[in-house]
Amino acid sequence: MKILFTGGGTGGHILPIIAVARELRKQQDSPELAGGLEFFYMGPKDDFAEILLSQEGIKVYHALAGKIRRYGGFKTLFPNLLDTFVKTPLGIFQALLRMFLLSPDLILSKGGYGALPATIAGWMLQIPIVLHESDTVPGLSNRVGGFFASQIFVSFPRTSFFPAKKMAVVGNPIRKGVLVGSKEEAQRLLELKGGKPVILFMGGSQGAQRINDMLLAILQEALKDFEIIHQAGEKNFVQVREEAKTVVDKELLPYYHAVSFLKEQELRHVYAATDFIVSRAGSGSIFEIAALGKPSILIPLPEAAQNHQIQNAYEYANTGAAIVLEESNLAPHFFLEKLRYLVSNSQELAKMSAAALQFAKPEAATTIARYLIESSVK
Repeated sequence: MKILFTGGGTGGHILPIIAVARELRKQQDSPELAGGLEFFYMGPKDDFAEILLSQEGIKVYHALAGKIRRYGGFKTLFPNLLDTFVKTPLGIFQALLRMFLLSPDLILSKGGYGALPATIAGWMLQIPIVLHESDTVPGLSNRVGGFFASQIFVSFPRTSFFPAKKMAVVGNPIRKGVLVGSKEEAQRLLELKGGKPVILFMGGSQGAQRINDMLLAILQEALKDFEIIHQAGEKNFVQVREEAKTVVDKELLPYYHAVSFLKEQELRHVYAATDFIVSRAGSGSIFEIAALGKPSILIPLPEAAQNHQIQNAYEYANTGAAIVLEESNLAPHFFLEKLRYLVSNSQELAKMSAAALQFAKPEAATTIARYLIESSVK
């Protein structure tokens, strides 16, 4: 069975692909897969994605992909025209040639602008297309891709736009490895001091400058009550670490642990040691937090396309599992008081944790993998 994955733009498109690929490999001894499994990926050039996918045994091919920029006004007019009328058609042509040679049995599109050339080429070659949408509000690429897909898996129950007859709610595929970690290993890796609640601040794979700035503004006060693990982002890590040294007293500094980026083998242990999470509201982060049963504060990225992080955050928070603080209301000391109130209220934390676990769908990758296998023998 040959499966072509496509998607691209952020890590939020790549990590679910990895989760599904792992679940497919777990089932490779099933009778339906007697011919074996071959995985391919097609999308725009992305070094981060290529490293992760190659580690999973997924052969990577590149295809040009045009991106529609909804910011910048007149300055983006020419780049948008170039991407729409040159890059995307060339990408479709590249995808057609490569797919003709690969002859995949199925295409799983994860969305993002990088998925469109492969999705359209697959439709032209009459290859069955399955689509997964992470967010409550689909982006433009998935809205287009949805016309060509025979099945659309969605993460949130109230996902808009797609026809109900094509949709199935399964959640967002997550890597199960991050759900099983060791608190003791986290203590060893980060030299955690203990004795205070552990708060994890996550800003996505690139960090989040505004979250970093807010945390630094209250860091001295926050460390009196909490031990903090802070994923600051690779670009900002050195600056954040050095600034923290200037704003925090020496006796409190051991309770602050700045990291640039948490790899999977580290993240699983950090999750195990964490009592509360502060995060952006990407679908991948939300579904990992939910599966862990961790109470959280979500700070949506306001510039996200279609306002999808804001929509994701409120959809999740409506279950009682999280609190949403939008950046427009993100006064540092207001945030700190909210965090102190929540973490000190054991009954509220218990309710949030129970709501998170009830919302969680840790078997999403398995469900999609089984569908792909069953579709291959129809």
